[in-house]
Amino acid sequence: MAVHLKPLHEQTIVITGASSGIGLATAQMAARRGATVLLVARDEPALADATQQIVAQGGRAMYVVADVGRREDLQLVADTAVEHFGGFDTWVNNAGVAIWGRLEDVRDRDHQRLFETNFWGVVYGSLIAAAHLRRHGGAIINLGSLTSDRAMPLQGMYSASKHAVKGFTDSLRMELEEEGAPISVTLIKPAGIATPFTEHAKNYTEHEPKLPPPVYKPEEVASAILHAAERPKRDIFVGSSSKVMSTMNSHAPRWLDRFSEKTMFKAQLREGPPLAQQDNLYQPGADGRVRGRHPGQMVRPSLYTRAVLHPKTTAALVTAGLAALALMGRGSAPRRS
Repeated sequence: MAVHLKPLHEQTIVITGASSGIGLATAQMAARRGATVLLVARDEPALADATQQIVAQGGRAMYVVADVGRREDLQLVADTAVEHFGGFDTWVNNAGVAIWGRLEDVRDRDHQRLFETNFWGVVYGSLIAAAHLRRHGGAIINLGSLTSDRAMPLQGMYSASKHAVKGFTDSLRMELEEEGAPISVTLIKPAGIATPFTEHAKNYTEHEPKLPPPVYKPEEVASAILHAAERPKRDIFVGSSSKVMSTMNSHAPRWLDRFSEKTMFKAQLREGPPLAQQDNLYQPGADGRVRGRHPGQMVRPSLYTRAVLHPKTTAALVTAGLAALALMGRGSAPRRS
């Protein structure tokens, strides 16, 4: 069965992890484009504030307080969407937590807790969404990572969880397609994104965590998510570095191992001791912000992702730019008598 997705302004979109970072940026952008949004996270004050701001700007929004690691919480989210909006059209599994530290230094319970959020939250959300979307179609969009394809030292279990998300997402897509379900399943794979990600991470190191450059704007991921909500896509890389690392891992994995061993430990740690702050592994962190603190790092748009998502527009701009350069060249050429 063909998959037909509604225009964004006709959709109701469920977004987990919507109290900060990518989730909050996606909710704000979707509301501005006319979608009804249901924000989901653990931090009720941050959710209430975000929802109020969206409504004050003319958008349509509600929120549900939920822990994605509990299936019953996500079932309540789906039931709320059905009760208040008649259902939903797109479900975005975005909630995630992180741990910085060597694998053997991290407590088993912390590793398990990370998987409850990053992996089981995606599993529960996807299966609940699929049960609803089978009837009228829609999109399931899961947030993977650069680490879905390429593992990172000091983020070992986070990498493992994102590998697992990729395997689950690919399997779910094949099963739904085989049965003819009218559901699009997309995996988004961002590079480093300038959210409060490192500030919320559980930290076992003696330094403040940081993301290795380049670091991209959260709005780039939000734009990719909403693109997939309207147009069926299998995978979307956000940031050329994500695509490059994935490709290199396929063709030269041992070389990339050695490169990572030499560079990626230092690249993920700031100089000086860590700041005293509460991580969000078991409790909500200091939410409510789209952007995190990334001093000294470039935060930039992903021109690669924009080119992939909008090839015709990109081609037209490139053609126009080349034409302008040609005209400038002709105008500055020396004239012959």
